[in-house]
Amino acid sequence: MTFLDIRLIDIIDIIIVAFLLFKLYKLMKGTVAVNIFIGIFAFIIFWLIIKSLNMRLSTSILDSVVNVGVIAIIILFQQEIRRLLLLVGNKYNWVQRFSFEKLFESKSSGITSIYIKPIVQACEDLSITKTGALIIVTNKSELHELTGTGEALNAIISKQLLISIFFKNSPLHDGAVIVGQNKIKAAGCILPLSQNMNLPKNYGLRHRAALGISETTDALAIAVSEETGNISAFRNAKGTFNLDSHQLEKMLEDTMK
Repeated sequence: MTFLDIRLIDIIDIIIVAFLLFKLYKLMKGTVAVNIFIGIFAFIIFWLIIKSLNMRLSTSILDSVVNVGVIAIIILFQQEIRRLLLLVGNKYNWVQRFSFEKLFESKSSGITSIYIKPIVQACEDLSITKTGALIIVTNKSELHELTGTGEALNAIISKQLLISIFFKNSPLHDGAVIVGQNKIKAAGCILPLSQNMNLPKNYGLRHRAALGISETTDALAIAVSEETGNISAFRNAKGTFNLDSHQLEKMLEDTMK
């Protein structure tokens, strides 16, 4: 009998747990949720040390905390948990990727190539006039739950329509436009805001909403700044700033792949 009787299955168990913790940390990195993750991890380590030292009073108190801890975490951090589950679901949704319906669908994502130019041209004009805008181009996720927060349009994509939606006196200019299946599905939509603290302070709620939708879905979010007229795009929780028309067109083309 050795001091540490480690079996092969124990090593595999440790590797699996370490891998899951690493992936969980990567998913939450840069958000408020990572502080929650570190705090819970530190508490678990402290609890295990107390148990191993056989400190009965402290162990009984901490056991009571652990027994209700899961429920308390769900109640207190329901928004962070929801965002995490949405991110995991969209990133590893193999059922959606290999569904029976996919066999009969066209290969295009939210838009086809003929509708890229109108979006780019609209963003150029909005940038010149420093008109704030937020355009979401769907990919595999159709974002039905978000289109329901705005006004349904189901209109053909055109430069003029996009510009008119974001005109400052338009009742829909404050929300986001969601583009999918070669149509402007809805306008004035409300998006979840990112909790990422690394976003530059000079970017407001429009950019935070664009980053937020890119954290939980596979959509491409395009934001035009009302202050500077700069065009930014967000995808897979990463932002690209100060885009010109050629760079924006390339990002839209990449979304179709």
